[in-house]
Amino acid sequence: QVQLVESGGALVQAGGSLRLSCAVSGSLFGNSLMGWFRQVPGKERKFVATIVWSSAYTFYSDSVKGRFTISRDNAKNTVYLQMNSLKPEDAAVYYCAGGVYSRMFAQERSYEYWGQGTQVTVSS
Repeated sequence: QVQLVESGGALVQAGGSLRLSCAVSGSLFGNSLMGWFRQVPGKERKFVATIVWSSAYTFYSDSVKGRFTISRDNAKNTVYLQMNSLKPEDAAVYYCAGGVYSRMFAQERSYEYWGQGTQVTVSS
């Protein structure tokens, strides 16, 4: 059974930084995708970033490229999302997701496992 547990969400001022963590338990490593999505009330969940666990290849949405960094720590079985230069429009519930590698990495359906979400609030 795979479980993903996010942490690190908080209230931060615009321009500030925050690091989200996703602790992974269960058999979801090797050629797996570990991604971050975000969702604001009333809107669909959107892709933020993903990392291929085995190779550490990363992919980002255009809206966060250059500001966010996704990484993973093999020893701790944890995925991180470092968020810098935060903007009010980055405020959302952030979800960690995991699945078997797919070229459709920006789509929710490519991820089988999801965390419960962590709230990020950005004040202007």
